[in-house]
Amino acid sequence: MHIDFNPSSGPSLGVEMELELVDVRTGELVSAASEILAELGQGHPGGEHPKAKHELFECCIEIITGICTTVEEARADLTATLAEVRAAADRRGLTVICSGSHPTSSWSDQNVTPNPRYARLVDEMQWMARRLQIFGVHVHVGIRSPEKAVAIANALATYIPHFLALSASSPFWESHDTGLASARSKVFEGLPTAGLPAPIESWSDFEMYMGTLVSAEAISTVREVWWDIRPHPDFGTVELRMCDGIPTLGEVASVAAMAQSLVAHLDALDDDGTIPARQREWILRENKWRAGRHGVQAGLIVDDRGTVRPTVDAIADLVAELGPQAKLLGCSDELEGVHRILDAGPSYQRQRTAAGGGADLRPVVELLVAELTTDRMGG
Repeated sequence: MHIDFNPSSGPSLGVEMELELVDVRTGELVSAASEILAELGQGHPGGEHPKAKHELFECCIEIITGICTTVEEARADLTATLAEVRAAADRRGLTVICSGSHPTSSWSDQNVTPNPRYARLVDEMQWMARRLQIFGVHVHVGIRSPEKAVAIANALATYIPHFLALSASSPFWESHDTGLASARSKVFEGLPTAGLPAPIESWSDFEMYMGTLVSAEAISTVREVWWDIRPHPDFGTVELRMCDGIPTLGEVASVAAMAQSLVAHLDALDDDGTIPARQREWILRENKWRAGRHGVQAGLIVDDRGTVRPTVDAIADLVAELGPQAKLLGCSDELEGVHRILDAGPSYQRQRTAAGGGADLRPVVELLVAELTTDRMGG
């Protein structure tokens, strides 16, 4: 199966943010995406807003940027679309939040978006798809060639736990504390083409993998492979998909800065022939589990001897290593924001603090509303 890759001239940036629609009065998820998107689409070609989209469930609206050069540009793009969605939601007594999971709402109460693609997904995956009441932030970074996309994606796999721990925001599931920092990551892994990326060694490998699944009717398009990191042929990017929903735009900007700087750094190493190889499969799997379970309190395995390093230290060292690249990309301030996230505690920690160990999780929803509204961690 031949797959064209549309190369990008440099480390361009795109960010996707899945927003939850919640009732201001009850704090519960509300199926209102079609109504809101119909309003927002007025005056646009085809009646569709170019930067606000449907997702699997009617309680979710995804906002996306255009092709950006800088993190600052991407943040401004998201801010503008978020304001439109928020205004339309407000007119209906609703508001928006962004987190890996909703603290209390049940997946069984959610309406699937009326779309043939989603209908096929639910029909094939059944319970595994119906329970996907989860929300994430995805970052695309432009890549110059398909072979570079494979090499960079393989090297990026080592950093899945860094991004997951920093963004983890789904400790609660249907009013229960799961004991995890990111329940979303485990729920999503229930799909056969989600989770850790397959060990692809070349673009021809990637084409063979996709061709096999399409021929076997396991998938209908490349878009139905939802790895934590995947080459995106149409956009000419590597897409980082491991992050939970992120509650503030400031945090989104910091994660995007880390992603763009890291991809540019790995691209330069690839030019020099020194890009790191993909980490061993069993280390990748264990480290992702540790980040999803313990967040930034996890210890990450760093070598075959089983040496363990604190995740906080690993993230701080990565930020320091990426400093020169971030300066070149104009996102030094946003990258330094990673330290502010570590100081304040990622969202899963802030949510547990808001819950106070109690059974009433309404304060958690209120915290998430306040954080996205004010763009401040802690509201």
